[in-house]
Amino acid sequence: MPVTDLRRDLGLFDATMINAGTMIASAIFIVPAIIARYLPASSLAIGVWIVGGAVSLLGALCVAELAAAFPEAGGQYVYLREAFGPVWGFLYGWASFAVINTASIAAIGVAFAIYAGFFVPLSPLGIKLLTVVSIAVLTGINCLGVRLGAVIQNVLTVTKIGALGTLIVAGLLLPGGSAANFAPLWPDPGGRSLVGSLGLALVAVLWAYDGWIETTYVGSEIRDPGRNLPRSIVWSTVLVIVLYVLASTAYVYVLSPAGAAASELIASDAARVTIGALGAGFVAAAIVVSTVGANNGIVLTSARIPYAMSRGGHFFRWAGVVHRRWATPVPALVVQGVIAALLVFTGTYEQLATYVVFASFLFYAMSCGAVIRLRRTRPDLPRPYRTWGYPVTPLVFIGFSVWLVGNTIVEAPRDAAIGLVLIAAGLPGYWYWTRGAGSGERGAAGPG
Repeated sequence: MPVTDLRRDLGLFDATMINAGTMIASAIFIVPAIIARYLPASSLAIGVWIVGGAVSLLGALCVAELAAAFPEAGGQYVYLREAFGPVWGFLYGWASFAVINTASIAAIGVAFAIYAGFFVPLSPLGIKLLTVVSIAVLTGINCLGVRLGAVIQNVLTVTKIGALGTLIVAGLLLPGGSAANFAPLWPDPGGRSLVGSLGLALVAVLWAYDGWIETTYVGSEIRDPGRNLPRSIVWSTVLVIVLYVLASTAYVYVLSPAGAAASELIASDAARVTIGALGAGFVAAAIVVSTVGANNGIVLTSARIPYAMSRGGHFFRWAGVVHRRWATPVPALVVQGVIAALLVFTGTYEQLATYVVFASFLFYAMSCGAVIRLRRTRPDLPRPYRTWGYPVTPLVFIGFSVWLVGNTIVEAPRDAAIGLVLIAAGLPGYWYWTRGAGSGERGAAGPG
């Protein structure tokens, strides 16, 4: 019998590795140096990772309730549609497919190619070509079945966790580090205000944690979703918090806050002290694996958003087509890869990410608000998992997100305005599809 929908082929371990593997990319190998420049004291440089992790966990706890209640493809597209109406779900889906996720795939792909250049020198054109090849290969793998994509993700995520764990153990246990390097523990009380710097550091940290929602996009492909979806979201977030806090502690223990702030490649510099000459190569290899794993997770999951939009009658009909044999949304995967590749060659992915990434927290806040709204409007909705700490948990996360979005508007009004315009650019498409001129029909099985 032809396959006309996605299959529930993913278990708890698969879902957890998708989330953790997407979160752990190149940021933890680089961003701690940026944090040290903003916050020149070890307590703050390490503590901000705890705060950012706690904020991410609050969001994860809220989204876990929605994921268990709506175990469907599309994640936030479904949650916002159900809580606030189809236009909000559409705007999220539009922004994710057209800009946020495709720009992320391009940016992470470029990071992969740059670090691959450590082993095989590449020209600027060579970096772009390798990036596009990597996107094409990952797209092809994930076209051949969600099970294959998940197996690749599991292997890459376990490998990168092992590599990061090795750096942590080397930094904390091998000769080279010292407790004296934690000085200064606290910032100079007579120094400049750290409020603005703390805000900038938190933005960088939250970018490093981003990805904790990724597994919700494949909700319709996870077995026993009422149990496995919320567990995978929470467990993966806690795992990454532990790794990030330990890694940032190890970097400061080896280099000191001043040494970390002066470092361009903090993980490589710390590894040189503890491991020796092989340290830089080890870190480069770890980043290569990490970036490939992160991109595989994004490629696998993000194509389910336009798929869900199409099935809901809010996008092109082809995006809802599922391959009869492989049970994957092949057209959505291919078009996603093409857009990401074009962004690599046009060089606009960094600008797009800057313009729109802040808006991710607008949608995150709305998803946490959806927990509150649906508790009131649909009290009888089956909820296999309920948000821990409700209603404090969603309210705290919403408050933080409002501050973050507002701070971005104040500090970077031009970028914020362009980001909002890019999101609003989807409104004509919404008008087109809701009036039946577009895909209106359900997706169907594709050739196979």
